[in-house]
Formats: sequence, C-alpha cells, structure tokens
Amino acid sequence: MIKKYLKRLIMINKEAILMEVLAIKGLVQLLMKTRNTDEKWTRAEKKEIKMHLKNIAKIVPTVVIFFLPGSSFLLTILAEAIDRRKTRRL
Repeated sequence: MIKKYLKRLIMINKEAILMEVLAIKGLVQLLMKTRNTDEKWTRAEKKEIKMHLKNIAKIVPTVVIFFLPGSSFLLTILAEAIDRRKTRRL
C-alpha cells in the first residue's frame, strides 16, 4: 500500500523529477544500473545518488522521501518510475 502511494506520488511529479535528473550528467545511467545490469548499487553509488537527490529536492519537494531512514530500497521505485522504456533490458 505504501509502495503504491509513493509510486503514485512520484508519477504525479514525474516530469519535474525527470527534467532535473536529466540535467545531472550521469545520474540516469547510475539510476538505471540495477534495471539494465541487475547489479546492486554500491554504498558509494547510493551516496552519490542521494547527494544528487538532495539537490533535486530543493526544486521538487516530493524527492524528500528518499532521505528517510531505510529509504534506499525506494530508489528502485524511482528508477522504475522515470524509466521511459516499455520493457526491461536483459
């Protein structure tokens, strides 16, 4: 239920989030790493993603949910929501 709510919240603000993510060079590739390669993010990658999301949160307040404790698992929801492909890469 919470996952659906968060995904809906992200989808409502998808365009604004996507514009900001695309403006940061390399962030899209980093977010899509798990979807494209099925590899997990390293601690350093998660830290980098969160740093970029902090900057985005200044413009799009919805992104603040990624700073809650244990919210690292929500990054997959963000990656899924901003993915513009219809199918997943293998």
